[in-house]
Amino acid sequence: MPQKYDVAGLGNAIMDVIAAVDDQFLLKHGIAKGVMTLVDEFRAEELHKALTGSMQAAGGSAANTMAGIASLGGSAVFLGKVRDDVLGARFSESLKSLGVEYTTAPAADGSSTASSMIAVTPDGQRSMNTYLGACREMTPDDVDVGEIAAAKILYIEGYLWDTDDAKDASRKAMQAARKSGAQVALSLSDSFCVGRFRDEFLELMQHRLDILFANEGEAKSLFETEDFDVVIERMKGWGGLAAITRSSQGCVIVKGSQVHTVPAAPVSKVMDTTGAGDLFAAGFLYGLTHEKDLADCGKLGALAAAEIISHYGARPETSLKELAVKTGLI
Repeated sequence: MPQKYDVAGLGNAIMDVIAAVDDQFLLKHGIAKGVMTLVDEFRAEELHKALTGSMQAAGGSAANTMAGIASLGGSAVFLGKVRDDVLGARFSESLKSLGVEYTTAPAADGSSTASSMIAVTPDGQRSMNTYLGACREMTPDDVDVGEIAAAKILYIEGYLWDTDDAKDASRKAMQAARKSGAQVALSLSDSFCVGRFRDEFLELMQHRLDILFANEGEAKSLFETEDFDVVIERMKGWGGLAAITRSSQGCVIVKGSQVHTVPAAPVSKVMDTTGAGDLFAAGFLYGLTHEKDLADCGKLGALAAAEIISHYGARPETSLKELAVKTGLI
């Protein structure tokens, strides 16, 4: 089948509710800083009311990445489950308006569309409280193998491992990618997520993955070390392609014996780190599917991440393609 898409993304379809808060707000509402915490529908509604002056946007890690690829001028399709409700309709409209294909059928009944209450503190840290809702009801039947086969790369977010059905859907998608000759990429998503599924992620690396995305904390958690040099050596030994972000220190890309260190792109002020890793992956995957060398893939990732952390929300406010053209990266 012709490769219609650069990347097919599989992930949680979530409406983001984002608001600026202070550290006292986190303490008052018992919110763990800088991580993603799963909550029930009641807790989500409670926090939604507390987050005054919030903005809403279609989100979810893999969906953010697909939106970034579209902003760069690439082609992307997203697979993820919503409910046939108001938030589900908004999610679909938002992705399509950005140029991302989205055809997963909404659920007629069951849990409501997922939402994430994102509290952003003055230091730019985002603390997410996520109600998975309809995401938990994603099953292998929701995976369109034709869409997977039409992509050069399948990109999966690690958060899907939190539910057995979504995990099975991910494995079905991986099998479809293998059959079509597409590469398989996984984002580790969150250090706590790595802690929950370390052995399974390591098994995936050995048998199913070609590309791995992680930040420094997630990578250290994966290999149970505090020494970043150990992380690099373990990635070398794996032999796949690893892209590890290190915040203001940029990123390190490892492919076998090759190691590339790429500096972070300049940012005048960090406003909100929501989606930084997702957009880094978008730039990197765009570069990879457009025959850029690994260092330039890292630079494209850094450029996309820098744009996203310069404002609130996980959707580019400036065309990433225009930024990349200006800097000579595309």
